[in-house]
Amino acid sequence: MRWNSIRTKLIVFLLLPIIFTMAAAVAVSYSHTTASLRERAVEENRNLLYQGFRNIDGLLEDINRISLNVYSDSEFYRLLDAGYDDMSANIGIYASLNYIYKAAPDIFQVYLYGVKDQKATMITQETPKRWQDSAPFPVSALPEDEPLRVQTTHISHHYGLLAPFPQVTPQQVFTLHRRIEKIPSHQAIGFLSIDVKLSALSEIADQLYDRDQENLYILDAEGQLVYANQPELIGKPIAADWYSGRGSYFEGEQGYFEQDNSVFIYQAINSAGARWMLVKQIPVSHLLSEANQAAKINGLLFGLALLVIVTATVLISIRITSPIKRLSQYMNQVKIGNLQVDIASAGNDEIGLLTERFRNMMDTLNNLILREYKLELSNKNNQLRALQAQINPHFLNNTLQIIGTLALELKVPQIYTLISSLAKMMRYSMHNDDRGVTLRDELEHVKAYVELQKERFENRFNFQVQVDEALLSVEVPKMILQPIVENYFKHGLGPEDTGGTLGLTAAYEEDGVIAITVENNGRRIPEDKLRRLQDGLSHSAAERIRPGGDEPNGFAPSIGLINVLTRLRLVYGEASELSVNNLHPTGVRIQLKFRMEDKNEEEASE
Repeated sequence: MRWNSIRTKLIVFLLLPIIFTMAAAVAVSYSHTTASLRERAVEENRNLLYQGFRNIDGLLEDINRISLNVYSDSEFYRLLDAGYDDMSANIGIYASLNYIYKAAPDIFQVYLYGVKDQKATMITQETPKRWQDSAPFPVSALPEDEPLRVQTTHISHHYGLLAPFPQVTPQQVFTLHRRIEKIPSHQAIGFLSIDVKLSALSEIADQLYDRDQENLYILDAEGQLVYANQPELIGKPIAADWYSGRGSYFEGEQGYFEQDNSVFIYQAINSAGARWMLVKQIPVSHLLSEANQAAKINGLLFGLALLVIVTATVLISIRITSPIKRLSQYMNQVKIGNLQVDIASAGNDEIGLLTERFRNMMDTLNNLILREYKLELSNKNNQLRALQAQINPHFLNNTLQIIGTLALELKVPQIYTLISSLAKMMRYSMHNDDRGVTLRDELEHVKAYVELQKERFENRFNFQVQVDEALLSVEVPKMILQPIVENYFKHGLGPEDTGGTLGLTAAYEEDGVIAITVENNGRRIPEDKLRRLQDGLSHSAAERIRPGGDEPNGFAPSIGLINVLTRLRLVYGEASELSVNNLHPTGVRIQLKFRMEDKNEEEASE
């Protein structure tokens, strides 16, 4: 494409604003969608973590209430305060610890240390064991200022005691440690530790995140992982870039922040003895997966829409500029001298109006040339009449009548018939002032000519005429049928041929078209000559004969078929036709077609 062409400029200036507008709409839509999805996801996950906090807090409170049984069980409390040595006291202690052990299905084991008797008791798998003169386990021995503590997840152990249960498989547990004090003082009379299976916490945590896409962490105050979706990290200090201490990002009980292409939503868990932080990590790619999917769909739709728009723009630009190019081609044809260029309609718009005006201009120009041609033809006819006037036609006609009379006197009627036919032909040709004749007169002339040919060919052919009565009064140019019929005797009927047939029909066709057909069963026209004849007939009169110049395309003026068509078009317009075709297996058909309305319209316009 050339930049200085209208088509290129039209395509560019149509596509640029459309592409810019559509791209801006997609970008704004994506930005708004991502912001909306981010806000909605954060809000939904904050509510989800809050619900998780409530469930975890409820779990810790249940364990805490179970641990308070040491105060509500007065007998247990008395024995722990006074010390216990006999069997019944041991049974009471065992019963109370067993109650605590069975109070929740997720309790793995219970450890109790009595300060006064320096005795340690542990129940695992409903089996109690007791040790004498042992020291309290350091983690269980809480100081006075910390009566309750929840220890981060760890592998279960035997609290420094000799392994009493070799069949027990260690598990990950978190532990609630309680300092048992002598009320109302703060004197420690015992230490209670309840190991809770991590599965109790996992059942709650697993409902808070998508294992395939998201991460969930529960951190204690020291940054130890109480729970993580990666089991190998549980119980260890967190070593993630986004965590650099609780005070860096965690502000308030609940909130969120973004780092490392992830959104972190947190919820504080401040429950009995626990200062935990529930943190959920959502990758931005997962958070915005719906927006990205929508963006892909929008991109696909944008591409399809752009393809449709580009196609439509190109087609529209071609539709607008093609008539201009065709009009330019028409002008180039006229420039090189082709005044009969076929100018097609270009629509009803401004370009179509311009094309129509150009076509009207060429029609006017061709009409002027055709009038000049008619004038020249009239001059030639006048010259022909002057030559014919040099021979006295009346003398010839009178002479023929004398010969005919003599033939009758000598009783030779056949000679009289032939001379009468020849006289009719002469009288018909002597009326040079007639611009047109009726089809009846033209048929009479043809019949007279055929009568002479019958004598010449000794009646070796049959002549048939079939014409609608309504057509006999139709006006036609003079001498248009006799040259057509004459071709049969010149080329179609040989010296030795017999059984020849020559037919002439005239009838109305659709849309008021009059068709005159001459058919014979004589020899066919060779194909190469037929093609040249058809090609010659396809040119208009103005192309064949131009006044004052040479005859183009190798056509020479004659009284043959080409001149018949020329005179027919002069009377009935360029829509008139003369067609020549071979018949199968033998014969030739020549057909004339014209419309009376075309002549009437031409006369009305003049």
